[in-house]
Amino acid sequence: MLEVTFRRDSRQRLSSVFATGHADSAVAGEDVVCAAASAILQAAELGLAAYAQLGDGVAERADGFMHVRVAAAERDRADVRAILGTAELAIEQLAHQFPVHVRYARAGEETESFG
Repeated sequence: MLEVTFRRDSRQRLSSVFATGHADSAVAGEDVVCAAASAILQAAELGLAAYAQLGDGVAERADGFMHVRVAAAERDRADVRAILGTAELAIEQLAHQFPVHVRYARAGEETESFG
């Protein structure tokens, strides 16, 4: 199962996205659910890095793992909120459509400090 958590800071601003696992809805290379989630999260990472110009260091990645973080000073920006908010809506819908393969969660009051 793919688990995606959108975390918020103490001011309820989106601060990070943590994804782990695989959707496993089909064999590798044919798993459209995993491909959809991956495309959504990679588009958000690209939007933060290139469009919002937060730089290339916003995400850590490995096979079956992605962690995107936004520095506290950048969380109120409209472009950052739009990019992360759109990704959250899309992942939430994907999890609603494929609940056996994707779990969506919201977490609040993140204590981690970044930037």
